[in-house]
Amino acid sequence: MKIVRASDSSLLIVFGDEISIHLHHRVMAIFHALQSMNDVRIRNLHPGYASLLIDYDPLQMSYTELSSWLKAIENMPGFASGDQHGMIEVPVCYGGEFGPDLPDVASHTRMSPEEVVRIHSAETYVVYFIGFSPGFGYFGGLPPCLHTPRLATPRTSVPAGAVGIAGSQTGIYPISSAGGWRLIGRTPLRMFDPDASPPTRLQPGALVKFSSIDRQTYDEIAQRAS
Repeated sequence: MKIVRASDSSLLIVFGDEISIHLHHRVMAIFHALQSMNDVRIRNLHPGYASLLIDYDPLQMSYTELSSWLKAIENMPGFASGDQHGMIEVPVCYGGEFGPDLPDVASHTRMSPEEVVRIHSAETYVVYFIGFSPGFGYFGGLPPCLHTPRLATPRTSVPAGAVGIAGSQTGIYPISSAGGWRLIGRTPLRMFDPDASPPTRLQPGALVKFSSIDRQTYDEIAQRAS
């Protein structure tokens, strides 16, 4: 564990420089340990693939004090056990108007669209962290055979609920925004609700499983969710 001073009120913990479930477990262990302490001197926590940025109150806690505290947490029994949130099933209507880039992904991977859907929905994904926009989860676990470059020119508008692939990642757009990921489907679930607690359906460390649904089922779920 490497600790780096990021500013006069933040520090960065770095566990490595690659995307791996082992490093993710170490990030989540520190993340959950700090969350559970509910210490008002810790202002915010920002997990990444292999790092954790910690914002703290420099008037109540020094960099040296926090660094020593973090090293003590790392040496606690059971550190980095890999505990995660429960499984979240996300229904997705693949292809058609909801997945305009599914044919391109199929062509790039030399598969049929049906095979892309089967493989994409068969995996269990891990939410490494939330970023880009409120509730946007970066998932790990996309099979290498589905890795596809992002669009050369991003779309100016991607609808909320769109499921996309970009390089070695897959994820869900929680709100309407610009984006360059290749869209292969859409979920009727609301991934971000500012009035809910918590407002984001996904949290770092969560496990996600996609399930393929037809358009009628999509409309029924969307109606119930509205």
